[in-house]
Amino acid sequence: MADPTVRAPLGMLIELTHRCPLHCPYCSNPLELVRRSEELTREQWSDILTQARELGVVQMHFSGGEPLARPDLPDLVGHARQLGAYVNLVTSGVGLTADRARDLAERGVDHVQLSLQDADPALGDEIAGARVHAAKLKAADAVTAAGLPLTVNVVLHRRNIDRVERIVDLAVGLGADRIELANTQYYGWGLRNRAALMPTRDQLAAAHQAVRRARAKHEGGPELVYVAADYYDDRPKPCMDGWGNTQLTVTPTGDVLPCPAASAITTLPVENVLRRPLSEIWYDSKAFNAYRGTGWMRDPCRTCPERNTDHGGCRCQAFQLTGDAAATDPACGLSPHRSLVDAALAEVTDGPAPAFVLRGPVAP
Repeated sequence: MADPTVRAPLGMLIELTHRCPLHCPYCSNPLELVRRSEELTREQWSDILTQARELGVVQMHFSGGEPLARPDLPDLVGHARQLGAYVNLVTSGVGLTADRARDLAERGVDHVQLSLQDADPALGDEIAGARVHAAKLKAADAVTAAGLPLTVNVVLHRRNIDRVERIVDLAVGLGADRIELANTQYYGWGLRNRAALMPTRDQLAAAHQAVRRARAKHEGGPELVYVAADYYDDRPKPCMDGWGNTQLTVTPTGDVLPCPAASAITTLPVENVLRRPLSEIWYDSKAFNAYRGTGWMRDPCRTCPERNTDHGGCRCQAFQLTGDAAATDPACGLSPHRSLVDAALAEVTDGPAPAFVLRGPVAP
């Protein structure tokens, strides 16, 4: 029986495909990428969008991989708009020409979130594993020319965190309305590359100061959001405003997840919208109810005054580090498993970091 206190979801991340022209080493997609031949059809996605809107979803975030790799993206955007949803496009920008940007705006895209890898073109291309930096700048121009609000998102790590101010200056110059600087979260390819991506304490301290300077420099300009590295903090980041509370993710095959990285928790049953209606999955499934609220918590979370604020931290991170998704996130200073994070930090030195293992390609 559904819990009457569970609210309808506000947002849905729509992972149309894992195909992507980039090979970023911090990609949160799983190591086993979905084949093109296994992707949902346009008709299946249209039905999912309809189910989501009936469920209460008001924000639809088209992502991937690279959503522009799907030729039916404009049709799906149009369907989402007809349903009355707010439509956000999360893109690498590769392939986003002025004509495509105008068409997507006319179809119903309300906002574009564009990823950048670095302010330095050569390093940006190196991190992306492809020569794409110039194409991204053109995409930003196409977005603003189409009259769409632009968010520039940059994942920070050891190789680019020293250029925070240059990155912000570039994003401001591109006309960004919002700039998101988020330190790497270690899921998927990010976890595989953790040793190469983790910044030093000195780098993080310098980055904090750089963000303060950038905010002062561009006061009154775009909103600047900075997401700290939780390995170095004493408290974990909140988990998606709570597990199964406001957001859900649908993968290219129709698997439905409480958060984008939840497939990492192999002890949870896999729910798929082709086998069960989206509303049943949201309200009744074991996967979505497993870590809702606080009843599942053990100490120290159960009696912690911050339990309704940080929700015990990240369930996926807890599972990846301890093998137990109900454990207190080891990023928390109160966790009995904090030593696992401290051991990873102890391996970070000022010397050369290991080489990246770039995200692999998608099979046909």
